[in-house]
Amino acid sequence: MTQISILGCGWLGLPLAKKLIEKGHSVNGSTASENKLSILENAGINPFLIILSDPETSVEGMVENKRLSESINDFLDKSEILLIDIPPKLRGNNADSGDSPRKIFLEKIENLIPFIEKSTIKKVLFVSSTSVYGDENGIITEETIPNPETESGKQLLLSEAILQKNQNFETTILRFGGLIGEDRHPVKFLAGKENLENPDAPVNLIHQKDCISIIEQIINQSKWNDVFNAVAPFHPTRQEYYTEKAQEQNLILPKFTTEKSNIKKTISSKKVENILSYQFELDVY
Repeated sequence: MTQISILGCGWLGLPLAKKLIEKGHSVNGSTASENKLSILENAGINPFLIILSDPETSVEGMVENKRLSESINDFLDKSEILLIDIPPKLRGNNADSGDSPRKIFLEKIENLIPFIEKSTIKKVLFVSSTSVYGDENGIITEETIPNPETESGKQLLLSEAILQKNQNFETTILRFGGLIGEDRHPVKFLAGKENLENPDAPVNLIHQKDCISIIEQIINQSKWNDVFNAVAPFHPTRQEYYTEKAQEQNLILPKFTTEKSNIKKTISSKKVENILSYQFELDVY
């Protein structure tokens, strides 16, 4: 049995924690919402309230920082593996404006690293995104040089780098494509919309079930100090796929425009399939 700490027991982290517990692991899980602590506890997870907020210089802030430090230390204590699954959430922070936004997400990871260094953590699995590749055309593999265009993509890539170069622990980077699941699908937001761009662009999606299974395989096979893209080998065009899904769910069909249709990025998961001997559950797409 291995003790694992999951920073971020949300849409992906919570069902992942449940699956790891089923397999005999002990799991420490964090949430930023106090009312979710009981949900974690009822699932058999050791719950921790951890909010990686900006440092405060006030007396109240110093007290909160001390409490946070104690909480993080306890959260990491006796765990060998740390899984970091917290989204950048940079919208509304001048992320896409002409200004130079603060590296808020990067700062959180930088502030977390000293705690990892002095803990029992030996392995880190960082959940990243294929957004680090930007809008490149063609087949994208782990050998493709990242070129992020969004602020979240840029901060994810910088966070990947500082974790990978740290010699106190081994880090594997897992770059997921668009996340979908039984309760989460982009067609619900696209239904009825008009002038959607890139109708001929291939979709690069991954189901929650595959996300969890791939993470399990990385842990079970001890695949550390590596980088993996994780996207289902299922790439119909955006127009084909979202039109079909809208019809299946009796939604208003989305309408696409051909005025901007020059991006044809296909993320390859051949490395996941070959190195981890993983087979995607294509029937869920």
